[in-house]
Amino acid sequence: MQDTLRITEVFYSLQGETRTAGLPTVFVRLTGCPLRCQYCDSAYAFSGGTQRTLDSLMEQVASYKPRYVCVTGGEPLAQPNAIPLMQRLCDAGYEVSVETSGALDISAVDTRVSRVLDLKTPGSLEVHRNRYENIELLTRNDQVKFVLCSREDYDWAVSKLIQYGLDQRAGEVLFSPSKDQLRATDLADWIVADNLPVRLQMQLHKLLWNDEPGR
Repeated sequence: MQDTLRITEVFYSLQGETRTAGLPTVFVRLTGCPLRCQYCDSAYAFSGGTQRTLDSLMEQVASYKPRYVCVTGGEPLAQPNAIPLMQRLCDAGYEVSVETSGALDISAVDTRVSRVLDLKTPGSLEVHRNRYENIELLTRNDQVKFVLCSREDYDWAVSKLIQYGLDQRAGEVLFSPSKDQLRATDLADWIVADNLPVRLQMQLHKLLWNDEPGR
C-alpha cells in the first residue's frame, strides 16, 4: 500500500539509549526484521502490527508535543516508507533518530536524522549481516552502537573501532553490555583500562521498567 507503514506501537517515554538517553521521546516502532539476533529484546515486533498511513502517524506524534522522535523496530529500513516518514518528521521540526541494524543501506535516510548504526558482533550470531559500506556514509550526526556479549565481542568491537576510525566518523560510539550476558562493571573496567574514545551505554528503560513493551 502506498504511503503506509506496518506499525507495532507508538508511545511516549524516556529514551533509554544513545546520546539522548533520559530525554522524553516519542517512539515509532515499525513491524518486521530480517535479522534474528540471539539477544533481541523486541521480538514481539517481528510480525503482526497495524497498517498506518503517514498522515495518521504524524498526527499521533504531534499529539504528544515532543522534541525528540525515535524511529525503531524491528528493522525500520526494511519498510521503504520509513524514509518519507523520517523526512516529514524532520520537516515538522522534531529531532529525529533511527535505530537500524546496519544490515541495510542507510544512504537514503535524510542526513538531518541521527542514524544509530548497530554493528553486529560475533556474539549476536548475525555478524555476517553487517553492511560495512554504511560506515563510509556516517557523519558526526550519526552514532555507532555495539551490543557486547563477551570479552571476545569487546575485542572484536575494539578492532572495528580502530580499523574504521569510528570515533572520527560518528558523533558517538556506544558500547553496551548485553543484559545477563556481560557484566556492565566488567565492560566499564575494560573501557577505562584501554582508554577508549567510546561511551558506555546502559539501557535506562530496563533499569527503570524491566523493559516492558510500550514504556
